Amino acid sequence: MKFKPELSVNQKIELPFKSSVSLYLKREDLIHPIISGNKYRKLKYNIAFAEKHKYDTLLTFGGAFSNHIAATAEAGRVFGFKTIGVIRGEELRDKILDNPTLRFAQDCGMTFKFISREHFRLKSTQSIIEKLNREFGDFYQIPEGGTNDLAVKGCKEILNQADFDFNYICSSVGTGGTLAGLINVSKPEQQVLGFSALKGDFLKEDISKFAAQSNWKLVTDYHFGGYAKINADLVAFINQFKAEQQIALDPVYTGKLLFGIFDLIKNGYFEDNAKILAIHTGGLQGVEGMNKRLKKKQQQLIL
Repeated sequence: MKFKPELSVNQKIELPFKSSVSLYLKREDLIHPIISGNKYRKLKYNIAFAEKHKYDTLLTFGGAFSNHIAATAEAGRVFGFKTIGVIRGEELRDKILDNPTLRFAQDCGMTFKFISREHFRLKSTQSIIEKLNREFGDFYQIPEGGTNDLAVKGCKEILNQADFDFNYICSSVGTGGTLAGLINVSKPEQQVLGFSALKGDFLKEDISKFAAQSNWKLVTDYHFGGYAKINADLVAFINQFKAEQQIALDPVYTGKLLFGIFDLIKNGYFEDNAKILAIHTGGLQGVEGMNKRLKKKQQQLIL
């Protein structure tokens, strides 16, 4: 299997409470086991650009459990690129085999460069890029999370003609590229809601750089304490959702997204008979790493 975007169907979600609102989930997670959801969309045109301009190496940035790192490594394996992952945290250098994401990326052939958190914050500066060029030679650089103009172009393809009948388009937000693509292709009368996986509303500025319309809103009430932060309520919701809908969610993005949508529906946020389309952006590779953390704390695992 390479990629099967035709599998991205809209699946009706049966709400476990009474409501006139209808909710559908676009199954972008079915496109590919690893390069799934928005990662496929973000990488599609970046890979095409790299191939066209004869690059043989992809370099990108991310944290220890990054979906983007895993997807880029797998894309390199599939399309024949060397891949370099610049990873936040020097202390992870000796913990690759203990980390499911890094172990997978390494098995795909990715080379790692571990840098301090202080230097990671400067990753986009010219001095850091020049230093990486001296060490690794010429490469095609993809930003952390994959968001650039080509990524937004790819994310515009998430929606198709049938999706313009929905009143609301909802997606989780990490770097903002996916939401920007959805905004740019949505109809002006549709409302696009971005559920932030990070604490704070600073993402508004990042989204605005790429968004060509104003029919959107950032929802910041369901981050559960910040990026990759979770609690027992979220784990219970993810497990119940899987049991009832037969659909797995990840704890960093889609779990928080659906938890938030359910909560807003129950609290009357959406008008009667509203039609909502939520985007399943994949990212299920992160469940194993999260479960390792939960097991150490002797807490309920994600099933």
